[in-house]
Amino acid sequence: MQVVILCGGQGTRIRDVADDIPKPMIPIGNRPILWHIMNRYAQHGFKDFILCLGYKSWVIKQYFLNYHWAESDFSVTLRPGGSQVRLHDATFTEDWNITFAETGLDSMTGCRVRRIEKYLKGDTFMLTYGDGVADIDINRLVDFHRRHDKVATISAVNPPSRFGELEMAGDQVVEFNEKSQVERGWINGGYFVLSRAIFGRLADEPSLVFEQAPLSGLARDGELMAYRHHGFWHPMDCSRDHRYLNELWHAGKAPWARPPAAQLRQAA
Repeated sequence: MQVVILCGGQGTRIRDVADDIPKPMIPIGNRPILWHIMNRYAQHGFKDFILCLGYKSWVIKQYFLNYHWAESDFSVTLRPGGSQVRLHDATFTEDWNITFAETGLDSMTGCRVRRIEKYLKGDTFMLTYGDGVADIDINRLVDFHRRHDKVATISAVNPPSRFGELEMAGDQVVEFNEKSQVERGWINGGYFVLSRAIFGRLADEPSLVFEQAPLSGLARDGELMAYRHHGFWHPMDCSRDHRYLNELWHAGKAPWARPPAAQLRQAA
């Protein structure tokens, strides 16, 4: 099953972190957040990706085209007629297949998805955004989708609180939770599983927003199911999010980096 990742937006709310690269290339640790998202899918065996590109797409293309050289020691022998390059002790283990699709500079999400249909091989595919990480169990998400036989599955997550939450009795604070997960509501977590039938609801129109008419229509027609993810989920919308995710990474406490087996042991 292929994984489609939306990577074309301009990320205007996080320009104070990096103005010269597309948002999916903003780093967590020494890797772009896009790599972290892809690695999460790869941990579950899903390694065939389609990247929906737009804003500064060449930065993303160049990163992966130069991936081997950036991750390894190498030697270059300069000679007339061409150079010879040899890798030394390459440490990369990624065996990913990546399709880079130009989906328009100003296209909205629905149009971007519509424009990669020609690269899809099967009847079902996954879709996510290039700016959020989670410790979601991808295999369970896919199993959930297969059981209900609807057009679409959306992941529902509890949003992180932007402020410390106070539990009060009168004027007395009886409980204080800093940056807790809000358990009272659910929002779109961005990890979708979709059948090809979705393309009957998508037009090749740059202004088409996937989260508006297409998803509203699916919900109205009873074709949209929600997989509830109770674990970690966090977007990278602003500089505060960027700092928080990097703090987790550098402290060795990044939940999205744990392999599925480690998650199962922790749950047990």
